[in-house]
Amino acid sequence: MSSQRGAIPTIGVDVGGTSIRAAVVDADGQVLDTAQSPTPRSAPALQGALDRTIRDLLSRNEVGAIGLAVAGFVSEDLGVVRFAPHLPWVGAPVARELGDRLGLPVVLEHDANAAAWAERRFGAATGGGNVVTIAIGTGIGAALLVDGRLYRGSHGVAPELGHLQVVPDGRPCACGKRGCWERYCSGTALVETAIELLAADPSESAVLAAEVARDPGSLTGRRIAGAARDGDRVAERTMADFARWLGLGLAMVADVFDPELMVIAGGVASSAGLFLDDARDHYARALTGAGHRPLARIRITQLGEAAALVGAADLARAALG
Repeated sequence: MSSQRGAIPTIGVDVGGTSIRAAVVDADGQVLDTAQSPTPRSAPALQGALDRTIRDLLSRNEVGAIGLAVAGFVSEDLGVVRFAPHLPWVGAPVARELGDRLGLPVVLEHDANAAAWAERRFGAATGGGNVVTIAIGTGIGAALLVDGRLYRGSHGVAPELGHLQVVPDGRPCACGKRGCWERYCSGTALVETAIELLAADPSESAVLAAEVARDPGSLTGRRIAGAARDGDRVAERTMADFARWLGLGLAMVADVFDPELMVIAGGVASSAGLFLDDARDHYARALTGAGHRPLARIRITQLGEAAALVGAADLARAALG
């Protein structure tokens, strides 16, 4: 890649289950411009929303390529979305079709891989060799860096940690299984746990019970975190349950991969002050051989919710070569 072409900004797009967030990003990982829209439920509507969001940025910026960070399985050639539990794409050649419509090179990447890459290049995992990134938002995405390189497995889908079953016959998951880790440790899980606790004893809540009574659909993970900061007992218990599941899951991950560092990314990371210390304690106690082996460091994303789109933009830069 020439230095001149490498200096051209690229667009990174984080296509999540709730929103499409896009940004123009320079070669140093700095966000220059942004656009956002809700994520539609149907494939045609999603295509239209994606086009409008990107064209909004193209109307104001010269860019060289587009990278899409997608919450789903991406093919080995980074061109096809095989399956996405929270998106309507199945076997969709998204990169080719979007590139044809916009006239620019397009590459796909799993959103957790993109976030992990961004943290390795510009954030919390700078210089890390063996690193696991856990991206917690609507669900759980995960990424593995081995010796500083993304590991995608034989078919481009590794490591799908959010859909490891932690509770046999547990909560149903959009992937078709029951009891997946993300059903107990995600923004969606926070809402479900809070609703279960409210149903068991609404008198425990000074804030959330009244809100749910007024509008059952108003409850979000962000609102639960805010209520926990305000001392709402149900919200505090919900965050404690989340911390327990996060710590247990991280111990399971460390038993398999033995990383030097685990980075917590995604939207839920913004509330880390409410759960991270407890999660570290649960992790340290649940780890196999606890007390007789080094603990992986656990850090929070430095790039925040921009990590996946910054990583997608940086990975798209390779298309300029």
